[in-house]
Amino acid sequence: MSRRPFTPKVVAANDLFDGEAVWLSADDSWTRQISEAELIEDEAIAEDRLLHAVGQPHIIVGPYLADAKSTPEGPAPVHFREAFRTRGPSNYAHGKQEASPATKPSQL
Repeated sequence: MSRRPFTPKVVAANDLFDGEAVWLSADDSWTRQISEAELIEDEAIAEDRLLHAVGQPHIIVGPYLADAKSTPEGPAPVHFREAFRTRGPSNYAHGKQEASPATKPSQL
């Protein structure tokens, strides 16, 4: 049985206090912008960074490795789920969603 090749990852989680999506940056801080996350291209380092995140239950919940790609602006989501998480909660328009033109009612 062959293993799938490792693809670049970011460590994703949710902020313990407000539930916002956060990503682990290279300096071990948590950021609300995926473009500021550490893009990990080595499987062993990815597992180590995930273990580091798991050890922070006083800051975040639900850490996991998410597929990402490199862009000139920094890491970007590969899958719909992560792209959706970058826009913030979907139950009401505030914060990140409030600033998005996709959430504004159209003018007739």
